[in-house]
Parts: sequence; C-alpha cells; structure tokens
Amino acid sequence: MVLATTAFAITFWAWNLIGPLAGSYTRRLGLSPTQTSLLIAIPVLVGALGRIPAGMLTDRFGGRRMFAIACFVSIVPVVFVGWSDSYGWLLFWGFLLGIPGTTFAIGIPFVNAWYDPARRGFATGVFGAGMGGTALSAFFTPRLVEAFGRPATHLLMAAVLALTGLLMLGASRDSPRWSPATAPALPRMRDALKVKATWQCSFLYAVAFGGFVAFSTYLPTLLENVYRFAQTDAGVRTAGFSIAAVLSRPLGGTLSDRLGAVRVLLTSFAGVVVMALVLMLRPPLEVPAGLSFVLMAFFLGLGTGGVFALVAKVVEPSKVGTVTGLVGAAGGLGGYFPPLVMGVVYAATGAYTIGYVLLAITAAAALAYTWRAFRNIH
Repeated sequence: MVLATTAFAITFWAWNLIGPLAGSYTRRLGLSPTQTSLLIAIPVLVGALGRIPAGMLTDRFGGRRMFAIACFVSIVPVVFVGWSDSYGWLLFWGFLLGIPGTTFAIGIPFVNAWYDPARRGFATGVFGAGMGGTALSAFFTPRLVEAFGRPATHLLMAAVLALTGLLMLGASRDSPRWSPATAPALPRMRDALKVKATWQCSFLYAVAFGGFVAFSTYLPTLLENVYRFAQTDAGVRTAGFSIAAVLSRPLGGTLSDRLGAVRVLLTSFAGVVVMALVLMLRPPLEVPAGLSFVLMAFFLGLGTGGVFALVAKVVEPSKVGTVTGLVGAAGGLGGYFPPLVMGVVYAATGAYTIGYVLLAITAAAALAYTWRAFRNIH
C-alpha cells in the first residue's frame, strides 16, 4: 500500500508538471486563454485514455511490473517538456506526459488484491490519496523552477521517477491472491463494457475525479486571472485545494465501507452543486474564496473515494483491473474538457460564471442518477 501510494503520488506529480507553470508559458510564448487551456488539458487526455490499456496490462502482468514500466517510460516526456521552448513541441511532449497519469489504473487492482472486499473502500481510498502528487507539483514545481530553472527541475523529476521505478521492482510484490489474466485483452474489454456498472461508475467518476483533475490543473491559471495572484502564490493555494481532496478521498472510502458508497456519493455531489453556485458569485479574498475552494475539493475527494468503493461492490474481482481502466479513463476525460471550456468561456466573457453553472448542472445530474440507479445498494 505504501509503495503503491508513493509511486502514484510521484507519477501524478510528473503528470501535472505543466499546469503550475502555465502562467509563465502564457507570458513567454504569448498564448491566448484557449491555447493555454489546451496546453494544460493535453496530458490529461492521454492520461485518461491510457488508463484503458494500463488496466488491461495490469490484469495480465501485475501491478509491480506495470508501475516500474510506467515510471521508466515517463522519464522521456518529462525531460523533453523541460527542454521545449516552442508551443508546438510543448504540445507534443505534453501529449506524451499523459503516460504517468495512467498509473491510477495500475494501482487500484494492485491494491485491491491485497484486501478483503469489506476493506477495499478503505484500501482504494488510501491509495487514491496519492493523487496528492498534484499538490506536490503545485507547491514545489514553481519554486524549483525559480531556484534551479525549468530544465534542471525536469531532470530532477526524471531522476525521482527512475528511483521510484527501481523501488517498485525491488521492494514491492503482487498479492498472492493475484493471478495473471490469460484471456486476450480485447475480449476482456468487451466483457467489461457489457457490465452495466462500468458505464454507471464511469459517469460518476467523470464528475468526481474529473472535477478534481480540472481544478488541480487549471486552478493556478484561474487564480491568476481572477484574483491576480503571482504564479507561486497561485501554486500554494492550488496545493491547498489538492490536499483537501487528498485527505477526503480515504475518508470517502472508509465512510463507504461503514455507511455505504451511495450515501457518500449523494453527499459529495450535493456539496459540489452548492459550492459551484457559491464560486459562481466570485467570493472575495481571502477566507471566503479560500474556504469555498477547499470545500469544493473536500466534496470532490469524497466522491472519488466513494466511486471505487462502489466498483468493489458491484464488479467481480477478475474484472476489476479492466473495469478500473475504463472508469479511470472516464474520470480523466472528465478532467480534460473543463479546462478547455473554462478557457473559451474566459476568452469570450472575461469571467468564469458560465463554467461554474455548467459544473453545478452536471453535479446535479450525477446526484439524481446516483439516487435513481443505486439507492438499493448497501
């Protein structure tokens, strides 16, 4: 659990290297709000879609080897993003920077296999706290760049990835309960797609985790645009947002084991609706705005913990890896589109009001669907 969570946090830091520096890229390259949003969102897209093959390969080869492979392969885009000085090359290497974002689909089946079904909400919630790698990136990446420069910062991240990959190979092992899936991958994916719960949980995770990813990657830009923070100050506040979600995710998993995942999800989505409407009003600094963003993160974190507790209840263990890949991909895709929408909305109106209204409507739809589809699940 500790090793998997650590590897997840490190790879998520690598996945989010562009977002905290988006303001400097915008100023240096003269980017429009839409171009900045695309640059932020492109690693999210690949990190989302890549979770599908990552989940299937984990069923086949095990989490230990797949974590190591993901760390080693991620070194290449991490280094070249740090050396890129044009928008085109940043988009290209940023596209490949999505690779470290696939590790969520590796870790869930890896961790699940070590725990009994009654404890899997707790297990996936604790593992999911590794998404705090986005908080580490938001806080440390701008400071490291200021101190050592962008290329050196990315080389340091590459070295950490290499050490993490070696650690997973040398110190971790797959659960004795795990056995390699021998069936061909595509039929397994087709079987997973036939499971109704795959589609249901994909929608819910697209809202919960997608909302977290969208805020954690785009929030530095939003804070700079709306509240005129410097890049490092925006990074500190984004780190606070991510930490709140990180702490509430294992809470969501634990409460799901005790009270039921459905109750946790209903609370999560209701909270997101309320906080989206509050943020739409552009609360003033420092406490009203800060508290509003922290509460938004708290409710999104609860939801991310609740969804995979629900997956553990409604999906048979042999399909968890493949289903996790599909649900994780949906979550990542849920985080891909909001930054693009926010960029377009801000470019057109000079405010983010419409974006918050769309978030409130989406969360309300997730709330209603959760109640309708899962109210009999305990």
